[in-house]
Amino acid sequence: MLWALLEAGLPVGGADLHVRSDVPSGAGLSSSAALEVATALALTELYGIALTRPELAALALRAENAYVGVPCGVMDQTASACATDGNALHLDTRTLELRHIPFDCAAAGLRLLVVDTRVKHDLADGAYAERLASCHGAAAELGLTALRDLPYAELDRALARLDDPVRARRVRHVVTENERVVRVEELLSAGRLRETGPLLTEGHASLRDDYEVSCPELDLAVATANTAGAHGARMTGGGFGGSALALIDADAEETVTAAITKAFDAAGFTAPRVTAAAPAAGAQRIL
Repeated sequence: MLWALLEAGLPVGGADLHVRSDVPSGAGLSSSAALEVATALALTELYGIALTRPELAALALRAENAYVGVPCGVMDQTASACATDGNALHLDTRTLELRHIPFDCAAAGLRLLVVDTRVKHDLADGAYAERLASCHGAAAELGLTALRDLPYAELDRALARLDDPVRARRVRHVVTENERVVRVEELLSAGRLRETGPLLTEGHASLRDDYEVSCPELDLAVATANTAGAHGARMTGGGFGGSALALIDADAEETVTAAITKAFDAAGFTAPRVTAAAPAAGAQRIL
């Protein structure tokens, strides 16, 4: 992060940094973005440099892409820099337009559970880059700048033009996932939080079958949560391990947690860590 700030010509110097975190590393919860943005905020405040939150996110992305070598997008860094209490963050990664969408689980009698499967993932191992390359290749084959430019209504016709079944699956995932984002935003804006649950589960199935980035532990967490009464569940993060989210009634936390823990034990998996989470503000000075 210091390298990225210096590369941008910003007058930062040395610092004595002590890091304490309760975000588990490799759990699909954007621990790297959280570390990058918090470090950037600390260094720029220390040296009196005024940057906007989107500018902080862009510099954090530069550190991740160019220094670490992960070809990720800016979503995680933007969430860490720009999120606000009680809201989901809608980000258009092309225009960088932001919208804060009310997402008050407590008021709706709901809770969001995070199930850390404790299966570590590493996005630098090439699997993420392979998925990205496949999407770029499919877009080029379809004559598109990016797959987001393919309207949902035209998906079936586009799939018929692709001979490679892997590319076809990747295209179907991206286009249907973008459509799910639109539908979830509409439901949240209307205060219909419970109705987003099935869309979470649909998203997981797409990530599992079409994008192929799930794993047995994530699939078990999602299936068990839904069987135990969750409104919906899905993996989160880059995949190949990490965490799942489950949208549940607030009074069902103990039941759902116990069911997932029991299922993991029966399958011989490492015991998961299950915690409740709520939409909160991103990086900020607290002292």
